[in-house]
Amino acid sequence: MAIRNIRELGDDILRKNCREVREMTPRLRELIGDMYDTMYEAQGVGLAAPQVGILKRIVVIDVDGTPYTMINPRILESRDTQTGSEGCLSVPGKAGIVTRPAYVKAEAWNEDMERYEVEAEGLLARAICHELDHLDGVMYVDLVEGDIYDVEAAEEDEE
Repeated sequence: MAIRNIRELGDDILRKNCREVREMTPRLRELIGDMYDTMYEAQGVGLAAPQVGILKRIVVIDVDGTPYTMINPRILESRDTQTGSEGCLSVPGKAGIVTRPAYVKAEAWNEDMERYEVEAEGLLARAICHELDHLDGVMYVDLVEGDIYDVEAAEEDEE
């Protein structure tokens, strides 16, 4: 597996709609492995294929040691809201306050193209919403309530 370059805000690919995955190929399996390696290396909790320059509907998420590969994902249900700080590997060193659903139920296909559903709350629900937005060219900075702030400055304020 390999670490891929993460595209940053301003790169046009981050604003494009991704194409559906029709079949699993060795190349897509390699991409998924690379996406996990890249996400873990960058200390993120999620990564979408367009963030590494690939316009496919694939995301990887791991918020608590349980990795989720989500191919052609979509949200089936959502309810309630949670508001909190959110960042993105494509907007390094920055964060902002975003309101997302507190609960989501999503469907996706795994690496073997088997359909599954996941119900999520809290950070996992936030991560699913955040990563699925990437597949439609939406970034969290579009949803920020108030100002985007420097993460390092916020950490210093907490000390």
